[in-house]
Amino acid sequence: MILAFGGASIDGSAYTDVVRLAQHAPAWLNDAVSAWSTYGLAVFAVLMVVGWWSARRVDATASVTALAVPFVVVVAYGIDAALKLLVHENRPCQSLKVTVLEACPARGDWSFPSNHTAIAAAAAVALLFVVRRLGAVAVVAAGAMAASRVWVGVHYPHDVVAGAMVGALTVMAAMPVLRRWAEPLAVRLTATRLRPLLATS
Repeated sequence: MILAFGGASIDGSAYTDVVRLAQHAPAWLNDAVSAWSTYGLAVFAVLMVVGWWSARRVDATASVTALAVPFVVVVAYGIDAALKLLVHENRPCQSLKVTVLEACPARGDWSFPSNHTAIAAAAAVALLFVVRRLGAVAVVAAGAMAASRVWVGVHYPHDVVAGAMVGALTVMAAMPVLRRWAEPLAVRLTATRLRPLLATS
């Protein structure tokens, strides 16, 4: 039997306040938040494509930086998933007697940190290195993703805060290094058949 950590002692009262508020919210709001919580990560994929397309109009180095964004996001997700396996925190909807908007994940699908938030935060911060305005939009969207995961009842607030930190710190460590490699890599790739991925002309 795997011993699981219970996070209710950290911010369980804040969590219950949020999910009770959700129970009294208008149906249209809960439907919108649930949809964002479930499908919102697809928006970050779209934003990464838009970031790459915009970078192609700048130069090949910017394009290489943009193409690195999905890989950095995957690394952030991997770190976050590894932390889940180390901490073994039960979902709040398993530990507390509450009614939540989404079906509670099965036991063993650990809560800390939030994968959705880590991915969203990583994408948002990485896009700031590509197109600042696009990154700013993504930062707002990442905040909405974090809030939605608590609202629907599948994470404690500290889960999403930790997920955001994992995503953001991973990118802040990786992107400056990748940007130093971007220019020499762009020079090499523009001499290959991959040139159309890097520049419009």
